[in-house]
Amino acid sequence: MNAAGLYVTGTDTGVGKTVASAALLHALRAQGRRAIGMKPVASGCEPTAHGWRNADALALQAASDPRPDYADCNPYALRLPLAPELAARADGVEVELAPILAAHARLAAQAEVVVVEGVGGWAAPLSGTLDQADLVRALQLPVVLVIGLRLGCLNHAYLSARAIAADGCRLVGWIASRIDPAMDAADDNLALLRSRLPAPCWGVLPHAPGADAATLARELRVPPPA
Repeated sequence: MNAAGLYVTGTDTGVGKTVASAALLHALRAQGRRAIGMKPVASGCEPTAHGWRNADALALQAASDPRPDYADCNPYALRLPLAPELAARADGVEVELAPILAAHARLAAQAEVVVVEGVGGWAAPLSGTLDQADLVRALQLPVVLVIGLRLGCLNHAYLSARAIAADGCRLVGWIASRIDPAMDAADDNLALLRSRLPAPCWGVLPHAPGADAATLARELRVPPPA
């Protein structure tokens, strides 16, 4: 694992990227490492006395040690719960690489590991001219894939792994998330994923709405830095 950090993507939206990212932060902290979370682009924010805030970004901020400034944790806080390109257009802003890289550099100066959570699935763009792969290559981060265990997950996982490799990025691990507790043959699907994905499984997160991220971290086996 790159000591500078990880990029967490998913097989789709709603598969548990934030839960997995927060658990990763606690697992890294349990190894005695300073770990900070980052959500560069977040759509679906609520107004507060301190400005627009996103629940996922706040969860990553809370799971971090040291605790980062919100503006660095989430440089682009977009109001509407839409695809980032559409949410940014509604806010009259353009998501650009330079502010994200600058915020990441400030976070990296405070911690040993920065866990960067992406948007939606791997192919979901950050803007009309910026793909997630562009950000991952610029940051030179390895990728962790969160797989939501539900019908269709094999197809989504295999396609995501292929796309990550085709984009010149490196998949170093994956985390399964039991988002559908009624899924048939979930363990059989897990066995297929373990046998066919070109990276090891870092853990399987249970279906536990509202569970504490530090508790979920016990389900993960994060390798030490290379």
